[in-house]
Amino acid sequence: MSAASPAANTEGGFYPPSAFYFKVVFGNRANSPDSSFQDVSGISSEMSTEEVPEGGENRFVHKLPTAIKHPNLELKRGIAPSTSPLVVWCQTVMERGFIERIEPQTIRVYLLDEKAQPLRGWVFVNAFPVKWEVDGFNSTKNEVAIEKITFSYTYSKRIK
Repeated sequence: MSAASPAANTEGGFYPPSAFYFKVVFGNRANSPDSSFQDVSGISSEMSTEEVPEGGENRFVHKLPTAIKHPNLELKRGIAPSTSPLVVWCQTVMERGFIERIEPQTIRVYLLDEKAQPLRGWVFVNAFPVKWEVDGFNSTKNEVAIEKITFSYTYSKRIK
């Protein structure tokens, strides 16, 4: 990055980006009404390993890679209107008793700079909702009603 870049410091180094400016894109709908969320979590990968003891040498145990695991992706936001494409998709999957085929979608999460341009991005392939939860209501607090949607997916990768 050049020194004039917003993420560069005065010595030309890189500042870590802020985590509060991001957007979520479902399928190919870049300008979806469902792109604003309060919280995104579960962007992670972990390698599973299998322990294999050294034959004849009891002091050593080798760890061999077996698979890559991904936690579920969790998104939180204020409760959306029932006409929201994401709400309609969640209702189709969660409330219709498997009458209709589950249609997985690709989900993209972008961390944005101050000009709303992607700095980093992650794609979650073949995602579908596995949990749709509404946070508790409390008459003594003045807070927005929050829904949390949890997605399972086949794999993820960093795209930027």
